[in-house]
Amino acid sequence: MRKLLPLWLAVAACLPGLACSLLAVHLSAPAAAAIAGGAILGASFLLLWACDVAQNDIPQALALAVVALIAVLPEYAVDMYFTWMAGKHPESDYAHFAIANMTGANRLLIGVAWTAVAVVVWWRTRQPVILEPARRTEVLFLGLATAYAMSVPLSGTLTWVDGAVLIGLYVVYIVIAARRECEEPDLEGVAACLARLAAGRRRLATAVLFLFAAGVIVANAEQFSEGLVATGRLLGVNEFLLVQWLAPIASEAPEFIVAIMFALRGMAGLALGSLISSKLNQWTLLVGMIPGVYGVSSGSFASPMPLDGVQMHEILLTAAQSLLAVGLLAGLRLDIRGAMLLFGLFCGQFLAPAVPESFWRLLPGHLDGGQVHFFFTFLYVGAFALLLPRIAPQLAALVRRDGQRAS
Repeated sequence: MRKLLPLWLAVAACLPGLACSLLAVHLSAPAAAAIAGGAILGASFLLLWACDVAQNDIPQALALAVVALIAVLPEYAVDMYFTWMAGKHPESDYAHFAIANMTGANRLLIGVAWTAVAVVVWWRTRQPVILEPARRTEVLFLGLATAYAMSVPLSGTLTWVDGAVLIGLYVVYIVIAARRECEEPDLEGVAACLARLAAGRRRLATAVLFLFAAGVIVANAEQFSEGLVATGRLLGVNEFLLVQWLAPIASEAPEFIVAIMFALRGMAGLALGSLISSKLNQWTLLVGMIPGVYGVSSGSFASPMPLDGVQMHEILLTAAQSLLAVGLLAGLRLDIRGAMLLFGLFCGQFLAPAVPESFWRLLPGHLDGGQVHFFFTFLYVGAFALLLPRIAPQLAALVRRDGQRAS
């Protein structure tokens, strides 16, 4: 029982937020954010242990894909809500919020979470993060999804066809991941205790942990996000920026905590692998569901969700960041220099709106604030182009070896 104490503490952290949600208790914005945040934190640890134990019964890659899907449920809940409301009220700003939330979440994953894992690993070992050869599949499909996403801004619309292609990519990835052999993980603490249960009880405990954690996250996601947004509004922060950055910070917390725990326990490849699975999940399923949910909400798939130039620039910038990230991972490793490059460019585009217009006019092309996305898109793509001569054989190897494995 002493070894299971962290499990009971995590469950206890989940209960206040779950109770407030089920009983529709109205709290002040700061209190709602704190209680719901504590519940999501507790659920994150439950996901960590469930993912560990699940590796006894299903392939590790599939376990990571499942935990990634459950961990990003808050992001799905918030984004699908904005998308649904956009279909019901096409004249509103909900479509802008849906794209802002999706692009912000994707860029936070690479720019902050991936960097954090690389920094933790470098701090502990002075070594880069080395991915297992099996992670080649995730990198390949992330590259395929990124290549397709680059075409969306060029067409100027996000249609149900785009959604079908992106969701199809994720389905193929899951099918391939499910074929891998199970590996016996090196477990400790709560996960080790659960893994010693008989097979039937172990699988039941794993399923209960997954379902309970998913329920807690879904129940508290909106309250957490709305609490943060409402608290931020008290400070006079721009609403678009709140939706793009504060809400994703709330919803990305579970997967970020899971990954950092893996990294601190010396499981660097698994830590980054879980975040790659989350990125692939969001870049395919999340983006792919937007046109479908909008079509159902509006009652027609004939007209895609209205997106203006700003939203398309956001998608293009997010795709350019993913392109550079795939290039850096082509060799199945992420060193501290590559991580700092991703973090530096992320910080630049994050802080760019606060930079005076006069500064941007000093740059070549005399940019204004509305063209900053183009500037950072150019930097991401330019950095990828500089890497291309070195990584081209590695990119080709991703396709060749995965193609041989699939056949």
